[in-house]
Amino acid sequence: MKASRKYGIIAAMIFMAIQLVFAASCYGSSEPALKPLTDWRFTWEDGGIGSRGTDGIGPASGWEPYRLKQPLPPNTGEAETGWFETKLPALVWNTPAILLKPVYGIKIAIYVGQEKRYETGRDYRYDVNHILLPLSREDAGKTLLMQIQGGTGRIGLEGSVWAGDYQMLLTKLIRANLGDIVLGSSFIFIALIMLISALFLNRSERSSWLSLTIVILSIGLMILTYSPFVYSLFSSYGALFQVIFDLALLSLLPAITYYFEKTIGPGYMRIIRICRKIQAGYSLFCLGLMVVNLLSGSRFSDIYYFFSVTVLGCLMIALLMILAASAISYAMKGNRNAAVFATGFALFAVTALGELVWFYVRQGDYVLFWWKWGVLGFVISLIMILGRKFAHNHQQIVVYSRELEMFNSELQRSEKMEIISELAASVAHEVRNPLQVTRGFLQLLQEKSRDREKEYLRLALEELDRASGIITDFLTFAKPEAEKVALLDVRNEFRHIEGILIPLANLQGGRITTDIPKGLYVQGNSSKFKQAFINMIKNSIEALREEGHIEIRAYRENDQVVIRVADNGEGMEPSEVARLGEPYYSNKSKGTGLGLMVTFRIIEVMQGKIDIESEKGAGTMMTVRFPASVPDGEGLE
Repeated sequence: MKASRKYGIIAAMIFMAIQLVFAASCYGSSEPALKPLTDWRFTWEDGGIGSRGTDGIGPASGWEPYRLKQPLPPNTGEAETGWFETKLPALVWNTPAILLKPVYGIKIAIYVGQEKRYETGRDYRYDVNHILLPLSREDAGKTLLMQIQGGTGRIGLEGSVWAGDYQMLLTKLIRANLGDIVLGSSFIFIALIMLISALFLNRSERSSWLSLTIVILSIGLMILTYSPFVYSLFSSYGALFQVIFDLALLSLLPAITYYFEKTIGPGYMRIIRICRKIQAGYSLFCLGLMVVNLLSGSRFSDIYYFFSVTVLGCLMIALLMILAASAISYAMKGNRNAAVFATGFALFAVTALGELVWFYVRQGDYVLFWWKWGVLGFVISLIMILGRKFAHNHQQIVVYSRELEMFNSELQRSEKMEIISELAASVAHEVRNPLQVTRGFLQLLQEKSRDREKEYLRLALEELDRASGIITDFLTFAKPEAEKVALLDVRNEFRHIEGILIPLANLQGGRITTDIPKGLYVQGNSSKFKQAFINMIKNSIEALREEGHIEIRAYRENDQVVIRVADNGEGMEPSEVARLGEPYYSNKSKGTGLGLMVTFRIIEVMQGKIDIESEKGAGTMMTVRFPASVPDGEGLE
C-alpha cells in the first residue's frame, strides 16, 4: 500500500505540474510585474515571545537591519529561533501573494499583523522550504513577521522574496522545481521498465542490468525526494521521503561499484571489488542505525546524521576518485567501455565532488543542485556501456552460430565420407573380381566374333573399363594412405603431369603454362600426388572455352608450399563451389563426382588444404597448401 501510495503521489505531482504550467502559459500578462521585498529586519529570540507594541507579537527589542542572502548577526544566546520582519508593499494585484524560497528552518510561523497565516513543523532534518503565501489587498502596509526555528545548524532566508499575483508566483515556483520532478520521475519510470525487462534476460546479462536498474532508480528517488517542492506539497509524507532518500543513497554506491566491476573490470589488485564490499558493509551499518533511530523516535538523529551524511560523504568522495582513476587506467589500456564511463563519470564527478566539497566548506549551509545534471550525463554513459555490451554479446552469438553451422556442415560431410569409405572398402573388391572375369571372357569372344559383333564387344569392354575406373576411385577414397611416402620434388612431379595433360589441352584448343621453381618439396606418395593434380587440371581443361588458358604456379609461403591452378574457363556459382567434393555431385553430364572427392581425400591425407575461388564466366582458381619439407641435411629458412 505504501508503494502504491508513493507512486500515486508522484503521478499526482506530475499531473499537477503539467496543469500548472499549462495554466501559466494561458495566463495573461496584463497584471503588474513581480516586486521584490528587500527591506527586512532580524533579531534572535531570547527567552520566548515578548510584547511588541500594538501587535503584541515577536521580540520587543534587538532588531537589526538585514539584507537577504547575507550572514545573520551573531547569536549571543542559546536559542535557535530567529525573527524576520518587513512591511508589506501596496498589493495592486487581483490575487496578491508572496513567494519565499528557499527558507531554512524546521518550524516556521508567518504572521500578517496579528493573524497567523502560515505554520509548519517538521520532526525530521530536512529544513528547505518553499512557501507561497496568499494575501489580500487589505494586507497592504501591514507588518509581516516570520518566526523560524532551526534544528540542523542553519536558519534564514537564502533567496529572494517576491510579491505579486498568485498565479504568476505559482508559475515561478513550478518552473523552479519542474526540472527535479520530471527528471526524477523519468529515472524512476525507466528503472521500472528495466526491472520488468530483466525478467526476459539471460542470467549472465541480468546482474549488470539489475545493477544499472538500481543505480537509475536510486538516482531518480534521490532527485525526487531532495526537491523542496515535494515537501511543500506533501508535508505529511516528509519523514517517508527522508527514509526513501537515505535508502536510495545507501544502495547507490554499492550498485555503481558492482556495475563497474561487471562491465569494465575489478580494477588494479581488485580494488573495485574491495571497495564494493566495504561500501556494502557500511551501507548495511547505516541501514541498521536508521532502523534504530526510527524505532527510538529519532533519539539518535545526531549520531545517524554523522554516519549517514558526514562519514558517508567522505566515503563517497574517496570512492568516486577511485572509480575515476580506475576508469582512466582501463581507458588508457584501450578499453572503450572504460573511456565512455570516464567521460560520463567526469561530468558527474566535476559537479558532485565540487558540490560536496563546497557543502563541507559551508558546514552544511548549501543546497546541492548541479549534481543532478551531472548524474544525467553519467546515467547516459552507463546505458551506452550496457548497450555496447549487449551489442558485443549479440555479435559473439552471431559468430558462434556461424561457426556452429560450419562445424555442423563439416560433421555432415565427414559422416558422408565415412559411409562411402565403409561402402567402398566392403564392396569394391567384391565387384572388381566379377568385372575382371567378365572382361576376360569378352576378350575371348571378341577374337572369335565377326566384325559387326566385335564392335558391340568393344563397347562392352569400354564400359567395363569405365566401371573398373570407378571402382579404383572408390578404393583410393576408402584407403588413400600412401603405402610408400617419400620426399617429392614438386617441379619433377609436374613435369610428368604436363606430359600427360598438355596433349589433352591442345585437343581442347587450350594451353598450359607452369611456373614452378626449384627447391619445393612435400611429403607424400608420388602416384597419389599426380592423381590428385591430374584430376584437378583435367577438370580445368574440360571447362575451357576458345583460347583457353591454364596457369600452374607454385611457391613457398612461410612453412608451406602453395600450388595454384587457375583457368579462364566457364567458372561456377558459389552454390556449386560449396558442393564440390560431395559424392555423386558433378557439373559434367557423365561425371560421378568421385574424381574431386578422391582429390580432396588425397590432399587431406597429405595434411594439405584446398581453397576454391570461382566466378561464373570468369574461370576458377584452386589453391592447395602442403606443409613444406626439405631433403635430409637441410633446414627450412
